[in-house]
Amino acid sequence: MQCGFAMLCAGSVRQKNVKNIMLKNLLDACGGALGFWSIGFANAYGTGGKFIGGSTDKFFLNDYGGGAAHIDFFFQFTFAATAATIVAGTVAERCKMQAYLLYSVFLTAFVYPVVVHAIWNGEGFLSAANKNPLNGVGMIDFAGSGVVHMTGGCTALVAAIVLGPRVGRFYDADGKILSEPFTFPARSVSLQVLVWMVWI
Repeated sequence: MQCGFAMLCAGSVRQKNVKNIMLKNLLDACGGALGFWSIGFANAYGTGGKFIGGSTDKFFLNDYGGGAAHIDFFFQFTFAATAATIVAGTVAERCKMQAYLLYSVFLTAFVYPVVVHAIWNGEGFLSAANKNPLNGVGMIDFAGSGVVHMTGGCTALVAAIVLGPRVGRFYDADGKILSEPFTFPARSVSLQVLVWMVWI
């Protein structure tokens, strides 16, 4: 999915920013892997807490070895990376590389795992598997629509509000409104279809 997101983002930015957005997609995978591997996986799937996992066996994958365990970690990491990558297109052409790397690590190490623990972990306060969920009602997430996509979407909304519109798309360098906004090529639509095909 990272390749599909990278191509979608590349088709949605001006040519001068294609390398930048491709590097940001790579940083989602690399920085996100470090964040999720170090503390994110433990925060999400550790036991002993309603807010975040309290056990230490999954920090840095300590005492969590073997083929099936690593497959489980990698499977869950792909969801974390997807939540982080949703934001890449939103902040395209507006965010510094250092800030984006910090965001990617923070999202996969803390923000996303808190949501995962609350809903997907059996001890989470929103989980339907919890014996005593919040207000007696638990949440069942379907295919990551609430956990992965809502976390990424809400983060993208906050980022868009903080960063504002793209410079040069709606306004010129002096802040004057352009008579016609900069349009993006139609190939970005075909790249979106490619992402859907990979997802299906």
